[in-house]
Amino acid sequence: MGMDYETAVASLFQPEGRLDPYPAYDVIRAHAPVFPAFENQWFITTHALVSRLLRDPGLRVADARDYDRSWPGWRENRGVASVVLSMLQTNPPDHSRVRRAAAATFTPRRVAAMRDVITAQATELIDEMPAEADFMSAFAYPLPIAVICALLGIPESERRWFRQRAADLTVVLEPISSEEEMRRADKAGRELEAYFTGLIADRRHTPREDLTSALVAAQETVLTGEELLANLVLLLVAGFETTTNLLGSGLKILMDHPGQADRLRSDAELAPAFVEEILRYDSPVQLTSRFTVGPLDLDGGVSLPAGAMLTMLLGSANRDPARYPDPHRFDPDRPNVQPVSFGGGAHYCLGAPLARLEAQVAFPLLLRRLPGLAPASAPVRRDRLVLRGFASLPITSGA
Repeated sequence: MGMDYETAVASLFQPEGRLDPYPAYDVIRAHAPVFPAFENQWFITTHALVSRLLRDPGLRVADARDYDRSWPGWRENRGVASVVLSMLQTNPPDHSRVRRAAAATFTPRRVAAMRDVITAQATELIDEMPAEADFMSAFAYPLPIAVICALLGIPESERRWFRQRAADLTVVLEPISSEEEMRRADKAGRELEAYFTGLIADRRHTPREDLTSALVAAQETVLTGEELLANLVLLLVAGFETTTNLLGSGLKILMDHPGQADRLRSDAELAPAFVEEILRYDSPVQLTSRFTVGPLDLDGGVSLPAGAMLTMLLGSANRDPARYPDPHRFDPDRPNVQPVSFGGGAHYCLGAPLARLEAQVAFPLLLRRLPGLAPASAPVRRDRLVLRGFASLPITSGA
């Protein structure tokens, strides 16, 4: 291939390199498990080191205080504020307190109880799908938004409105975005905050059997009003875009491997193993960042200073040949698949069980109900570094 590691790193910040970052990851990983990339910023490339550092209590995420130093006006952009003030961007002790409150409401039982809702929503979307469709707009976007709205207690008639705002807001998770995108994120943040403020008031007055009511009850004792609002926005946005990307990328992989798709079509029990391998093979989230609290010594004589930014290349870790032999082969029978796609440690994705369940239900249903499913024309990838997925995925159901 002849690419040196500096060219490989630079390619991740170019649209062409982002289309398929995996060759660049191979070069970067072969160079070193950890190396400085930019000023006081280090790339972490291997599965072993990414897994370990995600769980290291000596690391922290960027929080409101960091933003105060680097971008004093960040609160004025309500899209940014809703993410920074959520548990995604908080550290202990605040993170531990908020996370406990959210985890107590987002229980395994509540997630498991969503299986019937997911199955019904997915079946309805498949039955309504025209013979030629864009899978992203016909299924991959509406399913997660329907599920998260059902969980939060948001009426069906308002889902389309939510989908647009959530899509506009996710740009704040990217390291590179335009002024226009940031303006739309601010507008979406303001509109979502206004909506949830009304929903919170309603649930405080008339509680229901939904996640919003449970979080409102927790807010009485555990959360501040600002935290409640930010985390409701986070649950909507984070629970939506990443699952959309998992569904789109997963279907593309299955269409590219028709023999494997046939196996899953005839045996839905294989779905959990297929979903784990899809998560490993093309992670919906490609990187995440942490900061050292104090100096950190790693194997091989590498010493990181306090305050260093570590960029964990999740996509590279998931294709590390030291952890997964023949890593560029899609193999649902691969033993002991443990992708780092949902992060790890204190910030392990709270919605991971729900995303997994949606994918485990959706793929066998799609394959069974649309036996002639095939690509209709070339898909279009979204030009994103962090959230990897398709803008459009044209399919034909062969009907």
